[in-house]
Amino acid sequence: MTLFDTLTLPNGALLPNRIAKAAMEENMAGGDMAPSRPLLTLYEAWAKGGAGLLITGNVMVDRRAMTGPGGVVLEDDSQLEAFREWATLGRSRGGQIWMQINHPGRQMQNNLGQETWAPSAVPVDLGNLSKRFDTPKAMTADNIAEVIARFVRTAELAEQAGFNGVEIHAAHGYLLSQFLSPLTNQRSDAWGGSLENRARLLVEIVKGVRAVVSPGFAVAVKLNSADFQRGGFSLDDARQVVSMLNNLSVDLVELSGGSYEAPAMHGRSRDERTLAREAYFLEFAKDIQAVAAMPIMITGGIRRRQVAEQVVDSGVDMVGIATALAIAPDLPNDWRSGKDTAPALKPITWSNKALASLAYMAVVKFQLAKLSVGKRVNPGVSPLWAVVKSQLKDARQTRRYRRRVEADAA
Repeated sequence: MTLFDTLTLPNGALLPNRIAKAAMEENMAGGDMAPSRPLLTLYEAWAKGGAGLLITGNVMVDRRAMTGPGGVVLEDDSQLEAFREWATLGRSRGGQIWMQINHPGRQMQNNLGQETWAPSAVPVDLGNLSKRFDTPKAMTADNIAEVIARFVRTAELAEQAGFNGVEIHAAHGYLLSQFLSPLTNQRSDAWGGSLENRARLLVEIVKGVRAVVSPGFAVAVKLNSADFQRGGFSLDDARQVVSMLNNLSVDLVELSGGSYEAPAMHGRSRDERTLAREAYFLEFAKDIQAVAAMPIMITGGIRRRQVAEQVVDSGVDMVGIATALAIAPDLPNDWRSGKDTAPALKPITWSNKALASLAYMAVVKFQLAKLSVGKRVNPGVSPLWAVVKSQLKDARQTRRYRRRVEADAA
């Protein structure tokens, strides 16, 4: 198996190579919460770059529940034409484009002015930054039923818009991940306690999505290999959840790790063994692949062709690349032509892990903003400067978001 071999998914669809553009938090919605022109330009560049699969950044299933103020929302068909254009651009060079669909649960900042939901009333612990997040409301049975229906409806709309599949986000401390973790899920009903109960929400969403989309439409799951928090979702839990997904016609599982509180997906975790190479989660993938009936993809720090080749040589089916494609969108084509392009950002060595994670995301978004308007990236940008620019943009987008929500409520 090589990096540029095709991959046949369980649904019979073909991916032209083993490189995926993994999801990044772009926050480039227009004022109507639909894909903006800069966002479409960005995906056109990635389609031209040669990746076999593009996975979008978060598309929210509920405009009241946002990972950020500039997030894209797909909850009805009012803006479907813009999503059709997005899908068409993503498929334009022969690859597939999947929509990542998500709900933040408690990981939504309180300046957005919305009530936060979670499995239990457990607040986000980020030290001095914790004040940015409200203690969430423990979800009722009706809340849970609504969330399931919203994920299913968004997936159905994604297929109508022309996307090739959806990736259900159950990692990084967002709502489905919160249900999976015993640290954030302290319920004593059918949705908490045992791992089977904690995984029930994810399983019901996968079943619901699979029931409304066509057989050739891909249904994938993004799952933490571990939370990297003592007492949280573990590698053994991940193995068991993948076993639960084996009989649900899931076409791919992407393995990542961490949350806002322990941002291992940005290269910082409590298990330093995983940082010995660029592919942070490869060791975990080998364990999980032993029980998986579907293809496995790993994402986390990969930027060199040799490392990507080692990943597929080890038997992992897909390589997810994020930051490196924010710097060099033509990276897959470069590797195919034999170049050893290895894009990297300036290291961020801040001791506060939450602030360092914030700075990392700001630096990546800085590159995305440049690409979206056809400008050259700047991998050496000052992290502090990127944070300042990002915070100013977030403030503008937050004001716009709140005005839109108030107008909708009027």
